[in-house]
Amino acid sequence: MNDAKNYTRRHFLQNMAFGGGGLIVLGTFGFRIFKDKEHNLIKAISVNFEKCAGCRTCETACSAYNHPILINGEKMNSLGNPHYSNIKVHHFNPDVDIPVTCALCDDLPCINACPVAPDMITGRKALYRTDEMTIKNDTDRCIGCKQCSKACENLRSGVIHPNPETNMPERMCTLCDGNPQCVENCPFGALEYIEMPADRELASLAPAKIAEKLIKKLYNLNV
Repeated sequence: MNDAKNYTRRHFLQNMAFGGGGLIVLGTFGFRIFKDKEHNLIKAISVNFEKCAGCRTCETACSAYNHPILINGEKMNSLGNPHYSNIKVHHFNPDVDIPVTCALCDDLPCINACPVAPDMITGRKALYRTDEMTIKNDTDRCIGCKQCSKACENLRSGVIHPNPETNMPERMCTLCDGNPQCVENCPFGALEYIEMPADRELASLAPAKIAEKLIKKLYNLNV
């Protein structure tokens, strides 16, 4: 009986991922890392669902850093319109908050969907992965076909959004030059920038699917 009372979201997610022996992760999101020699490790953003309050501070911090403004010739963080954030908090009812950002997918569905031929020198398509593992777009070569965003939406969490005027992909996580501002500014310590397996088991789940599993377990409801 005592064990049932002490059963938390953390225990639920532990049981969901890697059979209790690996990384506890949903998409890019999890709680802690066990260095499993069987997996290639990457460094990405994780979230502790027990601590996330759905406040969207992460969205404001991300937007402010990645969309700076010039004041008297000096580049400074903007006010941070959440609409332009590279991280998005999805709210569900019953109450579940699911922050989502680029999963840094091991199999690169967005890049594979890009129809632009690889550059003969760099080997990169219009959409490519940097040495820092982030996804970037070469605006000089991009044809605005939106295939990358469709692949992300159909196969992953749908974080890539075409620009409404150019159709070029936006909202890919930049990791803020190695110091993610969503992590730095989360008031509840729900976000971490940690190592995790690149081929983590639940990386392909969309926010609604993650929420569905959480709601079913936490509230004993089917949605």
